[in-house]
Amino acid sequence: MQKLVNRFIQDESGATAIEYGLIAALIAVALIGGATALGDSINDKFNSVAGELDSAVDDNV
Repeated sequence: MQKLVNRFIQDESGATAIEYGLIAALIAVALIGGATALGDSINDKFNSVAGELDSAVDDNV
C-alpha cells in the first residue's frame, strides 16, 4: 500500500498536462486580445478613409 501511495505522489504526468493546458489558454487569450486590438485599429482606419472620401465627394458636388 505504501508503494502505491508513493507512486501516486511521484506521478507528475497529470500536472504536466495541466501546465500545457494553461499555457495554451494564455496564448489563446493573448491572440484574441491582439486580434481585437488590430481589428479595432483597422476599423478606425477604414472609417477615416470613408470619411475623407465622403468629404471629397461632397466638396466636388
